[in-house]
Amino acid sequence: MKKQFALLFFVAQVIFCLPAQDLVWTSEGHSYCQQSGGQIVRVDLPGNTETPLVTAAQLTPEGAAAPLRLRRFSFSEDGQKLLIFTNTKRVWRYDTRGNYWVLDLKTNVLRQLGKELPASSLMFAKISPDGQKAAYVSEHNLYVEDLATATVTQLTETDGKRKLINGTFDWVYEEEFDCRDGFRWSPDSKRIAYWQIDAEQIRDFLMINTTDSIYPFTVPVEYPKVGEPPSPYRIGVVDIAYGKTQWMAIPGDPRNTYLPRMEWAANASELLVQQLNRKQNESRLMLCDAGTGAVRTIYTETDEAWIDLNDDGEKGYWDWLDKGQAFLWTSEKDGWRHIYRISRDGKTETLLTPGNFDVISLERIDAAGGYLYFMASPDNATQRYLYRIRMNGKDRPERLSPAGQQGTHSYQIAPDAQYALHSFSNYYTRPQREWLRLPGHKALDAKEAIPTEIEKPVGNNTEFFQVTTVDGVTMDGWLVKPDNFDPSKKYPIVFYVYSEPAGATVTDRYGIGRNRLYDGDMAKDGYIYASLDGRGTPAPKGRAWRKAIYRKIGIVNIRDQAMGAKAMFERWHWIDTSRVAVHGWSGGGTATLNLLFQYPEVYQTGISVAAVANQLSYDNIYQERYMGLPQENLEDFVNGSPITHAKNLRGNLLYIHGTGDDNVHYQNAELLINELIKYNKYFQVMPYPNRSHSIREGEGTSRHLSTMFTRFLRENCPPGGKLTTP
Repeated sequence: MKKQFALLFFVAQVIFCLPAQDLVWTSEGHSYCQQSGGQIVRVDLPGNTETPLVTAAQLTPEGAAAPLRLRRFSFSEDGQKLLIFTNTKRVWRYDTRGNYWVLDLKTNVLRQLGKELPASSLMFAKISPDGQKAAYVSEHNLYVEDLATATVTQLTETDGKRKLINGTFDWVYEEEFDCRDGFRWSPDSKRIAYWQIDAEQIRDFLMINTTDSIYPFTVPVEYPKVGEPPSPYRIGVVDIAYGKTQWMAIPGDPRNTYLPRMEWAANASELLVQQLNRKQNESRLMLCDAGTGAVRTIYTETDEAWIDLNDDGEKGYWDWLDKGQAFLWTSEKDGWRHIYRISRDGKTETLLTPGNFDVISLERIDAAGGYLYFMASPDNATQRYLYRIRMNGKDRPERLSPAGQQGTHSYQIAPDAQYALHSFSNYYTRPQREWLRLPGHKALDAKEAIPTEIEKPVGNNTEFFQVTTVDGVTMDGWLVKPDNFDPSKKYPIVFYVYSEPAGATVTDRYGIGRNRLYDGDMAKDGYIYASLDGRGTPAPKGRAWRKAIYRKIGIVNIRDQAMGAKAMFERWHWIDTSRVAVHGWSGGGTATLNLLFQYPEVYQTGISVAAVANQLSYDNIYQERYMGLPQENLEDFVNGSPITHAKNLRGNLLYIHGTGDDNVHYQNAELLINELIKYNKYFQVMPYPNRSHSIREGEGTSRHLSTMFTRFLRENCPPGGKLTTP
């Protein structure tokens, strides 16, 4: 998955859908479009003046009683056509399949694309740069449709094979590389570059559906387990006029490498692709001749651990500068995550963000002004702030977020970098939004401005802290004290964990410290609720922090959590060390099991949801990225797996898993159950029939899960303060 996800990080019940579409910037850079009252309006800055752009009547198909419900929308480059995504369906995680319509704003004609294809089967439709055609994927094939004549041409042919995938991806590329949209229009609208994934050689994992019919049936998912080779790939460039595909002659064995990134290289004749080796610790950037298929490597980078993918582009994977003569590249090569300017031939590179800090994300390139806008937090890894820096590689960054707004900021910056929609919250401040002018960070409307000085309210029982373990590791954490806290009493503590590279739990934002699985108020009931982030989590603390976990998932992160908990016990005498619980989901469920099994003297109660019990059961891209190849270092996979330590269980365990989980298979539950039975260990298990990794499908599911969680916790880790013995 993308850098922030892999084993999915759950704060609470997650509903998977595409991110909400807040606004669409216009090409002018000082206005945007958004949905409002069933229509689309244009809003001009700085006055926030609304002008109706597309009415509800224009969005109503002929013969329909109501306008289309817009899931997402976009405009053609010339602004004359509106592309509408509606009637969407979920594909594994996100609703990326549905119906597409095009509204011609000149003729006022609204027409559905691919009308003869199965309903809600179109994916990733895009209007060509010249505005004349649209391309989309349906059932693993790539199509192009003439917008004037409605003529549809199929550009690829799978011969009915569900595993020969054109223009999109198989399960593991989607899950672990965030690869979904698998084709790109050329800038001259004459060709389309696309991925073809051949998953024929990937074995199916058969999930069993026992609830939707009297006779159970299997649900096959092409799922390469750790140690299995990847799906072979090809990159093709198809000529729209003739329908002929030219395949790129990419070097290397496609069954032992990955190709997760591809874009047109700022012209209509070349592609830039990124290839990773099987271990994902060597990255090669290659330029491909779209006409001949010839390929040359221009830039290579290696790392002793792994290399994260470049995902910071404004419009794609890479941002091009100087009319295509250079591009931006993100790397940790100097020990920090920084942005570099790489020449087109790869021979010259310039560090643009020097300093001992991590760039969290690139937000906007102001080419006219010569600035990069990015998020960073050099002094507090739990927070996020906006900075800018000149693109000369010499100056120091300038912080734009106000010093008095300590917490987590986010920005949607206009293309001309003059305006931004600013969002802010911290653990005691509800989310607030304002429109402001950059770089001065001044609100456009004083009445809606976020206060530049925000003080912590009196009586707030949540606090952030740091502890240093016996190993010399300083960890960030938060805890929520019980209501009416009395330091003369001892209180039970419940830890919330994740601890893997896919997510951090200690971030200074609103809602932190709230357990949405708990049916009630933990603070009111008398629990301390806490979380710690150790090494391996994606905090902006430098490469060494993040990659200390390499080949040691289940060891380093687990010891950090346990030693962090012990350091807290030593600092705060009001923690009752006889009532210590831990819970987590997915990677956090795995950590919960490992903590309960490896450190039974610290944790007495654990609630684990959708955990990887055996690392050898998870997918190859994620597990091999962080652990290496089991053919070379099998002992690391074994030592880090909860199942290896299950014999040490002494406390109370509730294990929860959905039987229809396509991500972390229910197989993990049965492997773990078998091992616990083998050693005569008592535990409780709750399978949720045919539920996915999020365990949210079905009537009453969320309520039942919350009830199970709460009752088990209260029975095995009773709430409330107890007076200490004199």
